[in-house]
Amino acid sequence: MNNIKPRILFILHLPPPTHGASMIGSYIKQSSNIKEEFDAEFINLSTSTSLIQIGKAEIKKGVQFLRILLTVFKELLSKKYDLVYVTLTASGPGFYKDVLVVCIIKLFRKKIVYHFHNKGVSNAKESYLNKTLYRFVFSNTKSILSSESLYKDFKKYLDIQNVYHCPYGIPSIGEVISEDKKLKPGHWPLSFLFLSNMMREKGVFDLLDACENLNNKGLKFSCNFAGSWSDVSEMDFFEAVKKRKLENVVSVHGGKYGKEKSALFENADVFVFPTYYHYESFPVVILEAMQFGLPVISTLEGGIPDAVLNGQTGFLVVQRDVKDLATKMELFIREPLLIKKMGDAGRKRFNNYFTIQHFQDNLIKILKTTVQSTP
Repeated sequence: MNNIKPRILFILHLPPPTHGASMIGSYIKQSSNIKEEFDAEFINLSTSTSLIQIGKAEIKKGVQFLRILLTVFKELLSKKYDLVYVTLTASGPGFYKDVLVVCIIKLFRKKIVYHFHNKGVSNAKESYLNKTLYRFVFSNTKSILSSESLYKDFKKYLDIQNVYHCPYGIPSIGEVISEDKKLKPGHWPLSFLFLSNMMREKGVFDLLDACENLNNKGLKFSCNFAGSWSDVSEMDFFEAVKKRKLENVVSVHGGKYGKEKSALFENADVFVFPTYYHYESFPVVILEAMQFGLPVISTLEGGIPDAVLNGQTGFLVVQRDVKDLATKMELFIREPLLIKKMGDAGRKRFNNYFTIQHFQDNLIKILKTTVQSTP
């Protein structure tokens, strides 16, 4: 009987900086289940150490990437791997960089499975170069998507038969909110929470506009923003708050992690994430909010509709539509019993589909299937 574990080389993104892809990468690397099933080695594909660096050309990043290429080459030269797992960037400058990694892997004729944490293939420029590279990249490979909704972005180059679906799952990050919290009359005014990197396309200014709308109606509420500064600077944010006269309504907390992040979820009533980010795939932060029993207001971007059930665990609003966003926020203010009803439904959905155990079991099954598949 052969008890030798399949050997897999994981080439993935790890913190810092902290974002969805690096968080999932850290869960995979830290997984005892994956280490029990596979003889695993890990290479960090990140070249940026802060959010500000992402997308910028820097000599330091270039040198780091050359080290990554050399490390990949040495690993494949020195060990016989049954499979190489790569968190490939779907489009943009990161894609061209990652293609070089793929070239090395294909040089050694290894089986490849990509795990996409972003999207953008359908929006990539229709050039001869892009068409050639995408065909090369997807040839004789498998791909993992976090949502069935994302396939339409890849279908031009990716055969559905070569696709696996593996929804994200996250570990427990805090105590379950007490069943009575959302009904205590002394808990008001209602507290909204935005927690993500402070980016325009994550809907930061749209949410401020919606808060202005509600504030002008004389409604009582608060809105907390938490996240590391990105293309929205601290100065830009405070100027926007002052312009909208929201100083007594809006608070900002910077990047929060661990217990501090958990405290923000525990003290919030509704999570708001009005993203229109063009790379948005399957935001981990929405799963975190669901775990804490918060109803979610978000958009139809990426795989979000597979996490948030519109009208059941929260609401999905039209992107960039401040009026629609404000209307849904106002509904929770005027009908607070919806908070517990939708929050409980969201927590139940999280427990049924999005725990770390669900994610690990699905990923392990996919990796074993890929290892056993015909090249």
